[in-house]
Amino acid sequence: MTFVVTENCIKCKYTDCVEVCPVDCFYDGGNMLVIHPDECIDCGVCVPECPAEAIFSDADIEATPGMLDLNAKYSEVWPNITQKRDPLPNADDLNGQKGKEADFSPEPGPGD
Repeated sequence: MTFVVTENCIKCKYTDCVEVCPVDCFYDGGNMLVIHPDECIDCGVCVPECPAEAIFSDADIEATPGMLDLNAKYSEVWPNITQKRDPLPNADDLNGQKGKEADFSPEPGPGD
């Protein structure tokens, strides 16, 4: 089992979760974060830290198979992130907005 970053992270990219991860398994995209499923130890400490409530167990209904695949794919190519940064502009206004999958960017973020 692993945890998965889901759609609500898109265009928000709060990074509170990366600071608490004991194995540094978060990776930085242009407009969201992902978790490397082979590095995640299923501890769950990131879940309550996410202001967007965008992190779920892969066994949870919210973690769709498409999001698990997206996390796996982009964690292989995006840079690692371990330090908290400011969220994206308008993150608070976009938090909870539905249909953000269309706004996903495959571009990498800066990482650490």
